Amino acid sequence: MNNLVQTLDSVDFLKMDRRTFMKAVGLIGAATFLGSFKSQIVDALEFAETKLVWLHGAECTGCSESVLNAGNPDIVQALQKLNVNLVFHETICAEQGIWNDGKLVNTADLNSEILLEETYKAGNYILVVEGSIPNGPDGSGRYLVIGNKTFKETLGEAAKNAVAIIAVGACATWGGITNAASDIEKDTDYRGVAFKKADPTKGMLKELGIDKPVINIPGCPAHPDWVLLTLGAVILGKIKVPEDLPAVLDQYNRPKVFFSPDHVVHDNCPRRGYYDRGELDDQIGGPGCLWKLGCKGPYAHADCGIRRWNGSVSLCPQAGGPCIACVEPNFPDASMPLYVETEDKGILLGADIGTVAKVAVGAAAVAAGVHAVRRMKGE
Repeated sequence: MNNLVQTLDSVDFLKMDRRTFMKAVGLIGAATFLGSFKSQIVDALEFAETKLVWLHGAECTGCSESVLNAGNPDIVQALQKLNVNLVFHETICAEQGIWNDGKLVNTADLNSEILLEETYKAGNYILVVEGSIPNGPDGSGRYLVIGNKTFKETLGEAAKNAVAIIAVGACATWGGITNAASDIEKDTDYRGVAFKKADPTKGMLKELGIDKPVINIPGCPAHPDWVLLTLGAVILGKIKVPEDLPAVLDQYNRPKVFFSPDHVVHDNCPRRGYYDRGELDDQIGGPGCLWKLGCKGPYAHADCGIRRWNGSVSLCPQAGGPCIACVEPNFPDASMPLYVETEDKGILLGADIGTVAKVAVGAAAVAAGVHAVRRMKGE
C-alpha cells in the first residue's frame, strides 16, 4: 500500500484520467486519498464550494451512522477537505421547521424548511437520499409525512434542480427492508429513488416523471468509503454527471469500482481457504466456511473483503456472521432466510454445495477444482 501511495504521489493526482483516478481511489480508500492528496484537493477546490443536501426517507439512519463512524477521515475532515457545505442533514443539523398558522416563519438561518426551499430554488447542489420513499396508499405517499409534506413530494422538489443524485443504502437504492415481501407491501409501496427492487421502471423518480440519473451506493449500511469516495469523485469532476455514468456504473447504477460485476465478496473472504477444502461450518462460532449457515458471499458483488469495515479491521464473515448480500437489488427477499443454506443461486455451476462438500471432506481438491472451473467459465 505504501509503495502504491508513493507511486501515485509522484504524479499529479488530479490530472489522472477518469479511469485511472477511479481505480486509484478504489484501491487506496478514503483515508489515504483525502490525507495524502489534501493539498492538491484544496488547490483544486479553493474557490469551488459544493452544496450538499442529505434527505432522510423511511430508514433507520444506519447509513448516516456508518459515515459518521468513519474515523479516518471523519465526516468533518472529509467535508472540509472537499470544501463541502452540508446545507441540510436531518440527523446532525440543529435547525427545525417552524410553523405559525400553517405558514413557515422566521428565516433560513432559523428555519430549515425555508432553508431547503431557498436551496432548491438556487439549484447547483448534490442531493443525497437515504431511505426509501413510500408511494402508498394509492399513490398519495402519505405513509411518510414530514413537516406537513409527503416525502414523495419532498424528493420531487429536491431532485429537480440537483446537479447529481446519490442514493445511499439499500432502502434508497431499491426499497430495502421497507420493501420486503409482506401482506402490506402493495399498500405501502416503498420504492428506491431509481429502482424498486431490481426494476428500474418503478423507481420513485419515474413515478414523479423526473428524468435524472442516479448513482446507487447500496449496502445495509453502506461503507463510508463508498459514499465519501463517490462524492469526492463527483465533486472533483472525475465523474461527470451524466456523461461518465454509462462507463462508471453497472446495470443497477452502482459504481463498478466498488461493486464489480466480475468480483464477489467470496473471492477475498478470509474464510475462503476453508471453502476450498470443503470445511463448512454447520453451527455459529466455528472457524470454517459459513456457506451452510446462509452465507451469500458467492453472489454479493462488493469489495468488502478487500476494503473491510470499522477502520479496515474486519467484515461480516470474518467476524462470524454470514454475508447477507445487502448490496444486491433484491435484498432482503433474495437473501431470505438469512441464515439458511441456499442451494438455488447457481453457485458452483448449479451443483449442490452440500454434495460437493461431502466429496471434498475425503478429497479436498474437489471443492477447489469445482471453484476453479467456475472461475474459468467466468461465473
